[in-house]
Amino acid sequence: MMKNKSLDRQKNLQQTNKNCPGVKSIAEQHDTFLLDMWGVMHDGSRPYGGVLDTIKKMKDCGKRMIILSNSSKRQVESIAMLAKLGFDPDNFDQIITSGEVSHRILSGDTTLPFKQWHILSKILSTKKNCELKAFVFGSGNGDEEYCRTAGWELSSINEADIIIARGTFTINDGTTVVSKKDGEDLYFRHLQDTLKTAALRQVPMIVCNPDKVRPDKGLPPMPGAIGDTYESFLDHNFDSKKDSKDLVKRIGKPFLEVYALAIGDTDPTNAVMVGDALETDITGGELAGCKTCWIVKDGIHSEAIEVANDNQKNNGINTDSLLLFEKSCLKVLEEFNEQKKVRYHLGHGVIKPSYILPHFQW
Repeated sequence: MMKNKSLDRQKNLQQTNKNCPGVKSIAEQHDTFLLDMWGVMHDGSRPYGGVLDTIKKMKDCGKRMIILSNSSKRQVESIAMLAKLGFDPDNFDQIITSGEVSHRILSGDTTLPFKQWHILSKILSTKKNCELKAFVFGSGNGDEEYCRTAGWELSSINEADIIIARGTFTINDGTTVVSKKDGEDLYFRHLQDTLKTAALRQVPMIVCNPDKVRPDKGLPPMPGAIGDTYESFLDHNFDSKKDSKDLVKRIGKPFLEVYALAIGDTDPTNAVMVGDALETDITGGELAGCKTCWIVKDGIHSEAIEVANDNQKNNGINTDSLLLFEKSCLKVLEEFNEQKKVRYHLGHGVIKPSYILPHFQW
């Protein structure tokens, strides 16, 4: 019975996925492409092979390209990074980062095209003439400036009005900085102690990057993982998990605020969300009503795809490279959907990418 259920799920997934040789095969069907950066366009140090040429060809075809990144950095920093890596930022119609959107929310920007976070709105209205205080889990680079320019001063967790989770390298209360470089054991002990104290005080948290892992070797944790851990501590202090989730606001994919900025009033079915991460890019695209394109040989699932591919070879299932690739993708996709209880797509059904590409190449 279990085997039959697995085969039925795989058949269902296979019928909804289209494995494509390159971007050219889907470009004519869509006007707008929402592009993830890290894991699709570059690896943090250099562009992936063929990506610069793909961007140029899409631009020549008149495609609307919008970068939709979960980076906790502000837009100006992402523009500078793109230029440093050899991209022309002017090729993109918009460059949207979770960090920029979070900064606007923290600043009390009322022009944003989505409903305001009611918990933050209450803090901003009741402390209008007082100092706004924030505790920061940071990147160790520009955390103080990020908060200050949004109107917040750093403070201890016992005085903080909000927690800003924008990195997993430092813990900063404005006086003392605990860095992961000084020892991971010390860092994680301090992280746990801080979250426990914050949960007792029921301090709200804004997560400026919902990613849980980074597409580097070993898949190191990202701010989304801090948000998950904090929710688990909050759950002990609430009768309802809904109440604890209200206190943690995640900004970025797969949550719809960033899609409201990217798509606006246009038809989402004309747009394709291109990303490497099933939990954020593909889930978010589906929830926003877009088509989705899963990049599998770069980014966070590349190692899992390779392992699934090797396992099939070792088991002598098939030696045809294309068929092995398709089966490996379906295997990873099926395993992802089976873990939905710990994923962002909980309650949203089975995730089924519209297209699957090895790389973001023309």
